[in-house]
Amino acid sequence: MSGRLRTVRVELGERSYPVRIGTGSLPKLGEAVARATGAARAMLITEQPVNRHYGAAVMRSLRDAGLRPKRFLVPTGDRTKNLRQAGKLYEELLGAGADRSSVVVALGGGMVGDLSGFVAATLLRGISFVQVPTTILAMIDSAVGGKTGVNLPQGKNLVGAFHQPRLVWEDTDVLHSLPMRVRSAGMAEVIKHAAMWDPVLFARLERDVERVLELDPGVIGPVLQRAVRVKAEVVSRDEREGGLRMLLNFGHTLGHCVEALKGYRGVFHGEAVAMGMGFAARRSEELGFAPKGTADRLIALLQRAGLPTELPDFPRRAYLGALAVDKKKRDARIHFVVLRGIGRADTVPLLPREVLPAGSLRR
Repeated sequence: MSGRLRTVRVELGERSYPVRIGTGSLPKLGEAVARATGAARAMLITEQPVNRHYGAAVMRSLRDAGLRPKRFLVPTGDRTKNLRQAGKLYEELLGAGADRSSVVVALGGGMVGDLSGFVAATLLRGISFVQVPTTILAMIDSAVGGKTGVNLPQGKNLVGAFHQPRLVWEDTDVLHSLPMRVRSAGMAEVIKHAAMWDPVLFARLERDVERVLELDPGVIGPVLQRAVRVKAEVVSRDEREGGLRMLLNFGHTLGHCVEALKGYRGVFHGEAVAMGMGFAARRSEELGFAPKGTADRLIALLQRAGLPTELPDFPRRAYLGALAVDKKKRDARIHFVVLRGIGRADTVPLLPREVLPAGSLRR
C-alpha cells in the first residue's frame, strides 16, 4: 500500500529538484518522471538482482506514463563502474534511439547511480537523469547531489562530472530485499551525516539504530528524511565541492584507500567508510581537534550497526601510495576531514604522512 510522500528539496536555482521518500511508491514513478522531465523516452539502467525484484514494476510504471522505456542491464559490483562499461552504455543507448528528449533512469545502488549519472552527463553533452536508489547508502548519499563518476585502476571516482538529477524517487519498501550486511553498509553514511553535521540525528541513531536496520516503519522514514536533509543542505550551499561539501568526505580518505587496495572486492563502500571514520575520529582526537571520548562514541555506534571500524592490515607504504592519488589533494596536501565534536566537522590540509604517521595503524 502506498503511503504519504515526504519531500526534501535540493535548492540549486534552476537545477533544483525534489527527493520524494515514501512506501509502496514505485507504481507512481513513471508519472513523476514524466512530470519532472517532460521526456519522450526513458532509458532504464539497472543491475540483474535489482531488475529481478523491481525491473518489471518500474518498466510498467514508465510505460503507463507514455515514456516508451528501454531497459539496459549492467554487471553487479563496483568494478563495473569504469570507462569501458560507460562506453558500452553509450553505444547501447544510442542504438536504442536515445536523444536529448530522453531521460536516463538509474534503478539500483550507488554503483548504478554513479555510472548512469556519468553516462547521462556526458552522452550528447548531457541528457535528463532520474535517480531511483534501492539501498540506504544511495538514498541518503550518492543519489543526492549530482556527483557522478567512474573508477580508474589508480583510484575511485577519478573521472566524473557534476550532473544534477531532475528527481530522486525513494521507495523504502525496496529495502526489505536487502541482506542485513548491505543495510549496515548503508547505515555508515547515515551515521556519517549525523557525525559531521547533525547531533540530533546522531542521538536519534544512538537510541534507534537497531530499529532503523530492521526497517521499523515508525523510524525508517523520518531518519532517512533527516539524513537526506543534511545532504541537501550541504549541496545547496556548495554544489561543486568548493569547501563546505568536502565535509561529506568524512571517513572517505582512508575508506577509498581500503577500496582501492582491495581491488574493489570483498568490501562494501559503507564498510570502508566506517573503517575510515573510525580512523579519522581517532586522528581528530590525537591532533587535538575533538574532545576525548568523541571517537569512542562514534565507534560504539558504528559497531552497533554491524560495521567494521579498524583498517585492514595493509602496509603503511601501501596506504601512502593510495593517498598519493586522492582527488581531494591540493599542492601535495589532502583536505582531511576531522571532527571537532559530534555534529561538527572541519577540513585540515595534511600531508599524507601526517594523515597516516608511523605507528598510527593499529595491529
